[in-house]
Amino acid sequence: MEVKALQQMLAQFRQMQESLEQQVKEIRVEASAGGGMVTVKMDGQKRVSELKIDPEVFASKDLEMLQDLVQAAMNDASRRVDEELQSQLKGIAGGLPGLSGLKIPGLF
Repeated sequence: MEVKALQQMLAQFRQMQESLEQQVKEIRVEASAGGGMVTVKMDGQKRVSELKIDPEVFASKDLEMLQDLVQAAMNDASRRVDEELQSQLKGIAGGLPGLSGLKIPGLF
């Protein structure tokens, strides 16, 4: 492979990385469990930005149910972040031959 072609490919990879990093910063997802009794908002780096718990959950004094609802909402939000990242990566990598099915270990 020519040096110039290799440099162009590296430049494309850098652009793809920068674009992906920017898109990760912009991702916001929301998930809920128990019919909206627990709602979680999460960013593209899987940091929880908001957690809402309906006061009705406390009325039942069922700690195990609350734990299950929080866990379910968190897992759903995490799954949604992964799906959004995969979707965006397909869009970015789609322009580069052979990379449309790319999976980055640890990212998904």
